[in-house]
Amino acid sequence: MGSQDRQRETPDDLRVLLAALPPEIVAAIDALPDRESLIEVVMDLGRRPEARYPSSEVDLLEREIGEADIAYVVEHIGSFGDDNRAGIERTLHRISAIRNRNGKVVGLTCRIGRAVYGTIEIIADFIETGKSILIMGRPGIGKTTMLREAARVLADEQRKRVVVVDTSNEIAGDGDIPHPAIGKARRMQVRTPSLQHEVMIEAVENHMPQVIVIDEIGTELEAQAARTIAERGVQLIGTAHGNNLDNLMLNPTLSDLIGGIQSVTLGDEEARRRRSQKSVLERKQPPTFDVIVEIQDREKVLVHADVAATVDAMLLGDPVAPELRWRDEEGVHRSQSRPRPSARESAGGDRFSGLTGAGAGGAWGREPGWRGASTYRTGGYAGEDRLPAARPGYRPGASGGWRGAPRGSERGGERGAPAREGDRSASTGMIPGERFAVPPNAPFVAGEIADRGPLERAENVSQAALDVRARDARELHRQQAWREEARRALNTLAEEEGTRPVNAAQLEAAEEERIARMVPGETGFVPADVDPDGEDEDADAAFGEDAIVVGDGTLPTLRVFPHGVSRKRLEQAIKDLQLPVIIAREPDEADVAMTLRSEYRQKPPALREVEDRGLPIYVLKANTIAQMQASLTSIFSLEVDPREAALSETEQAIRIVMKEQEPVELSPQNAYIRRLQHQMAERANIVSRSRGREPYRRVRLYPEEARTAWR
Repeated sequence: MGSQDRQRETPDDLRVLLAALPPEIVAAIDALPDRESLIEVVMDLGRRPEARYPSSEVDLLEREIGEADIAYVVEHIGSFGDDNRAGIERTLHRISAIRNRNGKVVGLTCRIGRAVYGTIEIIADFIETGKSILIMGRPGIGKTTMLREAARVLADEQRKRVVVVDTSNEIAGDGDIPHPAIGKARRMQVRTPSLQHEVMIEAVENHMPQVIVIDEIGTELEAQAARTIAERGVQLIGTAHGNNLDNLMLNPTLSDLIGGIQSVTLGDEEARRRRSQKSVLERKQPPTFDVIVEIQDREKVLVHADVAATVDAMLLGDPVAPELRWRDEEGVHRSQSRPRPSARESAGGDRFSGLTGAGAGGAWGREPGWRGASTYRTGGYAGEDRLPAARPGYRPGASGGWRGAPRGSERGGERGAPAREGDRSASTGMIPGERFAVPPNAPFVAGEIADRGPLERAENVSQAALDVRARDARELHRQQAWREEARRALNTLAEEEGTRPVNAAQLEAAEEERIARMVPGETGFVPADVDPDGEDEDADAAFGEDAIVVGDGTLPTLRVFPHGVSRKRLEQAIKDLQLPVIIAREPDEADVAMTLRSEYRQKPPALREVEDRGLPIYVLKANTIAQMQASLTSIFSLEVDPREAALSETEQAIRIVMKEQEPVELSPQNAYIRRLQHQMAERANIVSRSRGREPYRRVRLYPEEARTAWR
């Protein structure tokens, strides 16, 4: 269907409207080149008359409008109602009046009404499904035209009982006989705009409609009437004051149309689980309208197909991607709105890589030396006479998780392909799997032969240049010392929070020892205790189909052995995070262990067995769901918003300072987050000071007594 067939305009009866205007203005309108696009004719006392187009305005006369011109128009049209609007019988034109303080008409806006077929083609699928639809947009963009066409399509083509509640006679025209543009739909007029909500209820109770069409829902009573209509199973199609959904949510009068918004106070546990403040905004009840259409222009709209989900996401601060639809000569086009992925769906190939080895596409844990080159279910025992080697393949990740060494850094290329002489890295010039004598990212150190520059190679070097280089070397060592101190402090903090295994140092030492024992084999570098020309058949046979990491980024299953931890709370934490975690009953079935600090200090036999098997042990400070969720998030290396985490940490620190009257030091943050932390402390009437050097500068909170002492 072409554009011309989709937009067949009915005769707009422009001559009927021109007959009510002064002849001099009519002659000026007839001389306009694009009269079909004319929207309004504006006449204000003491100003030149204007003809308005969608994107421009044109002066019609060189002279100003006088009282005689205004009186001429008032005499040739019908009477004005309480809303200062008048119409011409059997037409869709609307004349609106501007009055002075004495009630005298001093200005007129003559809007040309047209019925355009095909305007709802862009949202026809929603209208035909029977969903309630709210249309929004700026004035003059075509909301009423779309309402009029929706009434005609539902009445004539869908054969439904349609009632139009026409408050200002703008939908179906002036007079007792409705305009043919609404088809077989019935029209109920409203005596005064303040009674619109009563007529809406009357239409449902007396005339058994299947569809109600209403224009300009603007008061609280009308919003309540719309909810009553929607709850009675009647399809409601209407318009509201506002440009988009954000305006509607900020409007306390009309927010009931999208379910209403209320403030809810959460408990401490729920606030920590959501990582939000204790006072949050939530939707009060189901929305009145199922779909919201935001008109961008006459050929482009934004569609919120699920109002409830959209409002909930906006209240949580999540990004919302509505569906964009537009129309051109080729028809209707639409963009697919992509919902915000969950933590499990958004996990990339490096998620949980400490327990999966090389990433997507490879076998789970098939790196050399996995659990001492032993079977999976035996927990690493290669024989009865010796304990297993420490679990290899782990190193602390940047986000607190455990990430394995990349495939190819210890083995040659792909699995089953030995390293070749020509397979050299473009960046390092070394064969994959070759051990570096010097780390590739090591900083420059004066005196290293490979790093000697023009200054060291020169024969005559000034003492000033040598002093500069020595000073740079001292500064480098000082920065390295700071970095090492901060790393130890952060590791200690992570261990206390249960987001880093307490035996991480042993795991790293075992990994370094394993790398030192690597020897070249047919399939790359393998441990010395494994046949270099073959494969570890016991290890290969230990993994079933469920231990394969698929290429779509799906997280593999993790088996957690809890000791002293509430299984019920751990199950709730797993359910809330929607992570593939199974609770193991024995250490030989587990991948990681989780325990409490008091249990770990006592070292029961179960934890000693876990340590012997080389499994990571996560120690929790408290037996709470929030602590368990933090550990699981760290294991899977899921992304956490650093700003939210920092503000949540600040809230907890403020409560500690106010309760215990002891200073608390926060984690290092950037300048922007530190400013937010200072503002939070100021609102809580707590003293805050910044300490340290970048990038380890942090905020320290003091009780109120410190303010008096400093003064």
